[in-house]
This record gives sequence, structure tokens and C-alpha cells, in this order.
Amino acid sequence: MNMKHPQSSLPPGFRFHPTDEELILHYLKKKITSSPFPVSIIADVDIYKFDPWDLPDKAAFGEKEWYFFSPRDRKYPNGARPNRAAASGYWKATGTDKVIVTSSMADRRGEVQENIGVKKALVFYKGRPPKGMKTNWIMHEYRLADNPNSNFNNRPLKPKDSSMRVSLIF
Repeated sequence: MNMKHPQSSLPPGFRFHPTDEELILHYLKKKITSSPFPVSIIADVDIYKFDPWDLPDKAAFGEKEWYFFSPRDRKYPNGARPNRAAASGYWKATGTDKVIVTSSMADRRGEVQENIGVKKALVFYKGRPPKGMKTNWIMHEYRLADNPNSNFNNRPLKPKDSSMRVSLIF
């Protein structure tokens, strides 16, 4: 299968519009645990090494939205603060983080909803802080919930594994 254009092996009319829960459970957790994907539809790209307008060419799939698995760089080696500097600018967090929980189907069956991840919105600014100029590029960053006891397919997650992110850029 051609990694650059997997749509050639996909059925006509295929659209990739996963929910937040699907991105966390069926893609990010599988990536972290090295579980197989039915189709390689999300590319591995260190998105912070590029400007957002260069990223569509690096995507495995997408026309107006592009998904990437990307490591999260740290601003300081022993710190938790992320480094979101890019080639000619930086990604700045905006708004409040959205907690992603298991679907309401679990709630209807009397099960407790579980916090499985976090979604953060970021906007790209050209230049250097604090004088950067805001652009129309938006990214949603998805990360696993900070739960050291979390597991998937009975595979425990190591702390370093939780630094992997799924990013949606549009």
C-alpha cells in the first residue's frame, strides 16, 4: 500500500472523520502500544519542525484537515512545559482544555464514564513571542489522560509513552 496516498486502497466515498473518543481509543492508544492499524491513515511527523502550510504535503490522508502522530517536545529537559516552537513561528494554546470521556453509551448501561484523554486547541503565530502575528491555522492536540494505571489490550503504558500526541491541523 502506498503510504503517501492510502486512499487508493480505500473504498470510494471514504471519509475520515473520527470522534474525539475514537482518536484516543482506536488510534493514539494503538500507536502507543504498537498495536496494528487496519489502514495507515495517520502519518508520523514531528509537526514542530515545520510550518503549518508545509504539513499537508506530509499527511497520509486529508484535504482540509490533516492528522499526525507527533512527539511532544519539552521546553526544558526535566520540565513538563511543552515546546511548541515551529520553523517560522509557534503554536499558542487557546481556550480551555476539553476532557475526553468514554461515550455516553457506557453511561446508559450504568457504567461509569472514564476520562481517557484531553483535547487542546492551538493557533499558529508567525514570528517569535510575544510579538507574533496570529494566522488562520488551527491545531487540535489530543493526548492521553494522565492516568498511570491506564492500559489498553492489557498492555501497561510507560510514562514516556504518554508524550506521543495526535494532532489535527486545519
